[in-house]
Amino acid sequence: MRKRVALFLLFLLPTISTFATSDTDQRWVSKVAGFYGERAGKRVAAWRDVVANSANLSEQEKLEAVNDFFNQLYFVDDIDLWGKKDYWATPLEFLGSAAGDCEDFSIAKYFTLRELGIDDKKLRLVYVKAIKLNQFHMVVAYYPTASSEPVLLDNIDPRILKASKRRDLLPVYSFNGSRLWLMKERGKGELAGKSSRLGLWNDLRQRMGSVKLNRPIKNYDG
Repeated sequence: MRKRVALFLLFLLPTISTFATSDTDQRWVSKVAGFYGERAGKRVAAWRDVVANSANLSEQEKLEAVNDFFNQLYFVDDIDLWGKKDYWATPLEFLGSAAGDCEDFSIAKYFTLRELGIDDKKLRLVYVKAIKLNQFHMVVAYYPTASSEPVLLDNIDPRILKASKRRDLLPVYSFNGSRLWLMKERGKGELAGKSSRLGLWNDLRQRMGSVKLNRPIKNYDG
């Protein structure tokens, strides 16, 4: 039922009365609308509304708002969407395309939570092995404190659960804005250097800085 509601909300987005809260928001909405179309611009406006309306919420409420919003979008493999085996889309590209793979869901959630003021030390993007699907996958981990067990934001299972409850996921490595960890057990890891070692991460951040947009090879915008 939750999935049906989410898909309904996605199609409702073009009719929602949205507002952009800053000049930057307006530029993003206009740029995405001009590049991907009016519906895409409305999705960006709705995203900016979520950010504005979540600013004064608790961190747990911010996690829920961001997770619910992005989980409305469609899952599509990179090869079908971008014509590449692996491509990390920026949040604007993800919203513009109305679709993406697990990395795109997680990246959009991570950067939105950072914008909402959640400390980078509390967040990690985690590569895992999705055991039932027998494929690699990415989720966002949130650590309430440095020593606590994280909860996971995921597009496969929309519930925000503690890592120990996700026995279907086997952690491989994780990173945030500055650091990279090799995961040896659930919820923990061994520091392995800087996240700048990851080429796809560097390319993503460069495109975000320049607000560069790429066009998908297939339209999934309804």
